[in-house]
Amino acid sequence: MSTTRELLEAHPFLAGLTAGDIGRLEPLARPEPFPAGTRIFEENGPAERFWLIGDGQVDLDIRVPGRGDVIMETLGPGTVLGWSWLFPPYRWHFGAVAAGPVRSIAVDGTAVRALCDADPVFGYELTRRFMAVVVGRMQATRLRLLDLYRAPA
Repeated sequence: MSTTRELLEAHPFLAGLTAGDIGRLEPLARPEPFPAGTRIFEENGPAERFWLIGDGQVDLDIRVPGRGDVIMETLGPGTVLGWSWLFPPYRWHFGAVAAGPVRSIAVDGTAVRALCDADPVFGYELTRRFMAVVVGRMQATRLRLLDLYRAPA
């Protein structure tokens, strides 16, 4: 079994961070598995952490009136779940459900924000990485919405 530090060092989202930066994240991180079907968070709920997905898949969904929960994107191993903890008002923009068994590392977002405030270089690096996630999610949402609301042929 790998240690939390080894899991952090091996995760693609954190690739290239210094050993010191990984060391600062380590005490804020803990393994968190989710059984299949577990609702990890609800859209508009308080956003206080993020997860590095090791194994499994997580469906991101939004509640659509008259249609229920609609899956907008499925995240797999090597991805990061959750960016709303970084930007006020710290509320989830999507919901998330474990599509199958998921092995992840949960990271305390509130404490990471404090690290970012204390070290602007570290903060810039993490913000840059999370902004890439935000842009990717926006593009995936755009494509999914175009697919959902495409005019019939």
